[in-house]
Amino acid sequence: MFLVKRDNFNKNIIIKGLITAILLSAFIYLSYFNIEYKIINTILGLFGLYFLLVIPRKAMFIAGFLSGVLWCYWMAVSLKYYDLIYLTPILLIIIGTIYGLLFTLFTIYDKTYFRLIAIFIFTFIAPFGFNWMKFELLFLDSYLGTSKEDFALILIALFMIVKLKRMKILSIIPLLFAFNLPNGIYIDNPNAKIFMPQLNIDQNLKWEKEYRNTIYEKNIEQIDLAILNKKDLVILPETAYPTLLNKNNILLEMLKEKSLKIDIIVGSLYQENNQFFNATYHFSKSKVQIAKKVVLVPFGEEIPFPKFLVDIINDIFYDGAQDYAKASRPSDFEIKGQKFRNAICYEATTDKIFENLNGVKYMIAISNNAWFTPSIEPTLQKLLLRYYSKKYDVTIFHVVNGSKNSIIRP
Repeated sequence: MFLVKRDNFNKNIIIKGLITAILLSAFIYLSYFNIEYKIINTILGLFGLYFLLVIPRKAMFIAGFLSGVLWCYWMAVSLKYYDLIYLTPILLIIIGTIYGLLFTLFTIYDKTYFRLIAIFIFTFIAPFGFNWMKFELLFLDSYLGTSKEDFALILIALFMIVKLKRMKILSIIPLLFAFNLPNGIYIDNPNAKIFMPQLNIDQNLKWEKEYRNTIYEKNIEQIDLAILNKKDLVILPETAYPTLLNKNNILLEMLKEKSLKIDIIVGSLYQENNQFFNATYHFSKSKVQIAKKVVLVPFGEEIPFPKFLVDIINDIFYDGAQDYAKASRPSDFEIKGQKFRNAICYEATTDKIFENLNGVKYMIAISNNAWFTPSIEPTLQKLLLRYYSKKYDVTIFHVVNGSKNSIIRP
């Protein structure tokens, strides 16, 4: 009898953790399949957070573990390009364990009000500098707002549902204040006529020396097409030129010559003082401006550990390669009399890149999602870009290799 009860108890714990994780992750997968109904996302989001407040303490680790995997499994997709595919199960276990432990901290003092406070604090936390699990995203396509204030009101409403015995109806009051009244879309286009070519270069080919000339030719074809169509600006994605562009005089001169007819934004690598940067190049009227990446991808472009550990990890897994260097502040480009904030992939989904906008209304974000396709990564990235576009009232022109380009408006 004791063994039967224990088995049922364990099953219940696992089921409750699983249901919580599904509720917290469903909006990503619904968006992936273009299923975006506000009522569905509102209900799923509210139930997901409600479950976080009420599930048993022992179920919290399972909820965090499975949520971490459902939100971030795509990280493992890139391992094949480093010949590290055998580490896939280990990486998934590490990801799940990190979020499982973080969720467990919600119950370190197992009271509902403590869980509420801990969940709200979690919205400010980026484990190892990685901030892509944001609970506010649950309500991006819902009837509720996504600001910190809205999220606090939602948690208060759920707290009232849990704690009030007879007057649960009062919980509707904070939800009414968090209600997101949809505004009409005001399309504020920049002065420049922008050409955003859709590139899909396979990551297996991108860094092959034999294929580089083909990539260079494709890039020039797109630039020439933009000129033919009388555009003012052409944007090519992150590392569209898989080389140290500032060390390639032939390419530099060719792009400078093209820039007499059109402004060119293109991603490539940049070397300076024995340091390597992921960078954006802006060619205009035969001049070039370099914008270095400010926020590096944790474990992709930098290892967020002390230097002695960084050296060990790079020696073991990356053949001794060094981390990328980074700039201290964001850069802006001026095109047709207007400023555009530069962002390279991951940093476009961080608050830091939006610092000191000083009236800048537009952002050019370039990405290379070929590392992570097929997966939900492009979907989650776009959701995050929509969140930050709305938060900072900035229109984002997102040009990508390996997934769909998009213009994201506040």
